Amino acid sequence: MNKLKKMILYLLSFLLLLGVIIILFINIDPAFGGNPTKEQKEMYQHFDNYVDGKFINEDPAELDINSSDASSTNEDSASEAKDRNPTGPIPVSAIDWNKIKSENDSLTWFGHSAFLLSIDNKKLLIDPMLSPIASPVSFVGIKRYNYSEDIMLHLIDEMPPIDAVFITHDHYDHLDYQSIVKLNSKVSHFFVPLGVGAHLVRWGIPDEKITELNWWEETEYQGLTVALTPARHFSGRDPFNIDTTLWGGWVILGNNTRLYTSGDTGYDTHFKEIGKEYGPFDITLIEGAQYDPSWSDIHMVPEQSVQANLDVNGKTMMLMHWGAFTLANHGWNEPIERALKEAKIREVNIIAPKIGETVLLDSDLYMPSTAWWDF
Repeated sequence: MNKLKKMILYLLSFLLLLGVIIILFINIDPAFGGNPTKEQKEMYQHFDNYVDGKFINEDPAELDINSSDASSTNEDSASEAKDRNPTGPIPVSAIDWNKIKSENDSLTWFGHSAFLLSIDNKKLLIDPMLSPIASPVSFVGIKRYNYSEDIMLHLIDEMPPIDAVFITHDHYDHLDYQSIVKLNSKVSHFFVPLGVGAHLVRWGIPDEKITELNWWEETEYQGLTVALTPARHFSGRDPFNIDTTLWGGWVILGNNTRLYTSGDTGYDTHFKEIGKEYGPFDITLIEGAQYDPSWSDIHMVPEQSVQANLDVNGKTMMLMHWGAFTLANHGWNEPIERALKEAKIREVNIIAPKIGETVLLDSDLYMPSTAWWDF
């Protein structure tokens, strides 16, 4: 009996020590980010979407991320989906920096939800997760796919000066510590949802370079109209700060291009509200991959993404949140195939450029006849 008590005592002591080590590691490692100040939290209490120290969705969302069946490797089928990862390096385009640096409105995709935009000759980055692994640490996490060309290696060094960075939320596959630190000297301003600025401040971004917005807040920046719009998702970079920062999508309106990016989100009525307030859009970047039955409230399937584009009154849509990381139990290129099928049925114009390819937004946008993901 005494041996059993000693074993239990040793186990509890070990677990306590492990817990202390984890907490210390989270607090010491800057990649986990920072926390909103006491003054900020007091200000947030006046907002309808902030309750009991947490941001909330407009409609309650079930988040089964901590349940045993939440991982998309544990779907009802109990078998792993076919081709969850590419069979080899996926074909990408060499980056045409002259095209990007021109005065033409353009879009360049770096995989997943990372984009470099040129609107009114302003160079803008959206969710620049440009590192090889989506994780707070380099030794464990989700690795980026192999590309046919190593376009990511010196990507930030080769970029022109960036007028603004837009962050949709603070998850590791959207807000990357290493990328932000490298970008700091190149970026004039950062636009983030409420609370996310605390991460940037810890990483050395000056306060004066950060603008935080709540849903439906709008501002002008160098002739562009920018607004944070609602999304149905959640936030957090460790178990202790879930939903302490806001999430959302972005509207960016220029002289010739009206753009909307959804951020990570489940399907809901907010799309029609966004369309009513800011539509129509020339181009929409809609999340529609890394889906799972357990995440239906916070991620969309491709068919819902096509409907979301219709709801916001988008002229042309592009599916995002795929092409870089495997985070769910479906084929890596299944999302685009499903989106194309649904777009054809719904008569929605959809584009799917290669990673690294620059698309001019002031030209006729159309789907190429060849599918680069079939290899």
